[in-house]
Amino acid sequence: MQTRRFHVDAADEGDRLDVFLARALDGELSRSRLKALIESGHAKVRDRPASGAKQRLVSGDSIELVLPPPEDPEPQPEDIALDIRYEDAWLLVIDKPAGLVVHPGAGNPDGTLVNALVAHCGPSLTGIGGVRRPGIVHRLDKDTSGLLVVAKSDAAHRSLSEQFAAHGRDGRLIRAYLAVAWGQPRPAAGTIDAALGRSASNRIKRAVVPAGRSDARHAVTHYETLATGMAEAEASLVRCRLETGRTHQIRVHMAHIGHPLVADPLYGTGVKSKAAKLEAGPKAVVEGLGRQALHAAELGFRHPEDDRPLAFGSSLPNDMQALCAALEISVPEIVTRRSGR
Repeated sequence: MQTRRFHVDAADEGDRLDVFLARALDGELSRSRLKALIESGHAKVRDRPASGAKQRLVSGDSIELVLPPPEDPEPQPEDIALDIRYEDAWLLVIDKPAGLVVHPGAGNPDGTLVNALVAHCGPSLTGIGGVRRPGIVHRLDKDTSGLLVVAKSDAAHRSLSEQFAAHGRDGRLIRAYLAVAWGQPRPAAGTIDAALGRSASNRIKRAVVPAGRSDARHAVTHYETLATGMAEAEASLVRCRLETGRTHQIRVHMAHIGHPLVADPLYGTGVKSKAAKLEAGPKAVVEGLGRQALHAAELGFRHPEDDRPLAFGSSLPNDMQALCAALEISVPEIVTRRSGR
């Protein structure tokens, strides 16, 4: 059994218990699963059994949710091809394709990167960093492609997790992404320093929020424009380097400064007119991309065993190269060449 505890603040007052928990758990459990847990006595509000999923919350309420162990806690091995960029006894670096979910969860019980890793690494991976997420140090969204490091031992997991927790402030960790964004950022390079929290309108989304809000998390993105495209629906290829690593950080920050990512289904809805202005060919490429135009292109960290620096690069994937060609963005050669350690 696992017990999770939460505190209700003023922004959450009046919410239903199941809605609040779904948001607090960031989609870890579905609303139907939470309802079943609440109605079977697994939730308490102010140390008393919850009256039901629809119970309205009051600011200051304390909530306790007891999570029974999953029926099948260990992901099963699956024969899924992996693009392994580096591997030793301590870790792997994977170049993840768009469309591959990182770990099992609600709606994705199998067919994930974790299932592929369990098949590749065998029983030694089981339980490292958590039963349901063995080896996982950090995540990429399902529809974001690119580089991801996986720990193969508890010691490696501890070391890598500590480096990611420091968010690169000590110079050990480097994470940079390539994005195709609508418009042309002004200035062409800069820093976005804006706290992120949950969106008031959609529990799946994040939003820029006041730094003093209870759920606000410090978030900083450094960006530079690498190339721009056609004038009719101007778009740019942008390199975004993370100083912090929050959920959807680049997607929210770029939308915040008026340059959402092309084909972003969550944060790009306000610029649908951009795609509508395109001619049939480029418009078809944009609409056919099927994901936000975001790729984790650079990853650097210190090896957990001997502290030597490792650095990896991943070239812009074919679908994003085709997108740039359709939008007449001249892609620098440096981002189309894959580099190694």
